[in-house]
Amino acid sequence: MKKNIFVCLYLWYGGLLAQNLTDFDNQVENPSSNFMDKTEFRAGYYGNFYWNPGLTFGAEYLWKEKVRTKEKKRRTKIITKQWLLNGTFGVSWDPRTELGVFTNYGILWRRTNTKGKQINIQFNPLGFYRAFLPETYEVSGDNVDKVFLPGRNYYAPSISFGLGKLRKGKKLTGRYLNITYMLRTPYNANSLPSFAIEYGYRFNFKKKRKYAKDDL
Repeated sequence: MKKNIFVCLYLWYGGLLAQNLTDFDNQVENPSSNFMDKTEFRAGYYGNFYWNPGLTFGAEYLWKEKVRTKEKKRRTKIITKQWLLNGTFGVSWDPRTELGVFTNYGILWRRTNTKGKQINIQFNPLGFYRAFLPETYEVSGDNVDKVFLPGRNYYAPSISFGLGKLRKGKKLTGRYLNITYMLRTPYNANSLPSFAIEYGYRFNFKKKRKYAKDDL
C-alpha cells in the first residue's frame, strides 16, 4: 500500500510540474529559448551536525521570474524573485553505520536584493534515500550467507532554508549556505528526521544573461 501511494505521488507531481512549465513558462521575464541559459548547476558539501560528511550535486531550471524596480534619491533598488525547478543527487557517509545515496526533486524560491544577497527556500516532496549497510550476513537454518549490497530504501522528502550571494561576472555564479531537514520513512516502525548543512557554489556552462543596470 505504501509503495502504491509513493508511486502515485511521483506520477502526480511529475505531471503537475510538466503542466505548470507549459502553462507558465511564457511569464518568465527575459525569456530564452535556450535550455542551458535558464539552467544552473551546483556542487557542495553536505553534512549532518554530527560526524556525517557528504557531497551534493544539483541543477536548477528557471521557471518564473519577477523583477521589481524602485527608484530612490541616491540609487535604484531592484528585487528579483525567482521560482526554479530543482533536482539534487547526493551521498553521505556515516563511518559507524551506513553509506547513504539520495535524490530529490521539487521547487526552489529565491529572492535577490540589489547587493546580490539571496534568500533560498526549497521544498522537495519527491525524495528517495538508499542506505547501504556494512558487511551483513543472513542466517537460514544451518546456512550463513553473505548479503549482496545490504541496505534499505526510504521515501525521503525534504525542505531547506538558506542564504546566498550572487557573484556577478564570475564563473562560479553564486554561493549558498542551507540548512536541510529530511524525513526518511518508513524507518523501523516510525520515521527518521535528520538535519544537515549544505555549503557550495552554483555555476553555468554558458554566459549568464545581464541584469538590469548592473544592479547585482
